[in-house]
Amino acid sequence: MPETFVVPARQGEVIDAVMLISTAELNDLLQQPDVVIFDCRHDLTDPESGLKRFTESHIAGAQFAGVDTDLSGAKNGTNGRHPLPPPSAFAAFLERGGVSASTRVFAYDDVGGQYAARLWWMARWIGFDGVRVLDGGWPKWLAEHRPVTAETTTPVAGQLSINVDESMVLTTDDVVANLAEGAQLVIDARAPARYRGEVEPLDPVAGHIPGAANRFFQDNLQTDTSFRPASELAEAFSRILGDRKPATVIHQCGSGITACANLLAMEHAGLTGSKLYAGSWSEWVADPSRPVATGSR
Repeated sequence: MPETFVVPARQGEVIDAVMLISTAELNDLLQQPDVVIFDCRHDLTDPESGLKRFTESHIAGAQFAGVDTDLSGAKNGTNGRHPLPPPSAFAAFLERGGVSASTRVFAYDDVGGQYAARLWWMARWIGFDGVRVLDGGWPKWLAEHRPVTAETTTPVAGQLSINVDESMVLTTDDVVANLAEGAQLVIDARAPARYRGEVEPLDPVAGHIPGAANRFFQDNLQTDTSFRPASELAEAFSRILGDRKPATVIHQCGSGITACANLLAMEHAGLTGSKLYAGSWSEWVADPSRPVATGSR
């Protein structure tokens, strides 16, 4: 039997700390009228491919969430590659997808949850905690021969109230101030070679924010793209944190996407309260006066 899903307290109910749902659990919920599923597949190097793959095949009943459109706002040349949209715009997207305060929302992608985690984090940011990420995502769903379709549906619009938690997001000014204060720990989710400044396939400058630690988001995953056990994740992140509290962590990546995967991993591991630097590296290097470090920390 699938475990009970409880819509959390920020929507007026009891908190359920579980961040993930298994393929078996989601399969059992597909016909429930209060369930909404978002397909967040994306490729940073081929932005059109996500919608193309969704059109070809997706989990039955799922709707598409575009990383560049629905999960991002307008770029101005200095706010990074995936700036956050206005909270009202994101809430309107969820409402068009049929999401209301009591809806159970599930998100998936095909690369271990990095894009689904962005939707999960953004929902929490605007005050809606009723979201889980599909553990193992699309690859595991396919491997288990669960139902897929090319058919799309038009949902009945939902209604949400917004309660934005501004404390969840840190700005470039906050991160600059922390260079001197050192009160918070920046954790960079990018691949080690990008962190060290040896390669940079997406942004104009290679390297990392001075003082940042590196935790490659893919290290949170097992070979089947499901998350490692919470105990393993807690141990791994605790080694990075040392004596610091989880709430002093600032997650960062290239553009605020894979940082959400690390944030999800920490929450899943019970290390709660860390923050997101939404602009991340692509916003940091938009101003050449900001310091850049290379090599290992």
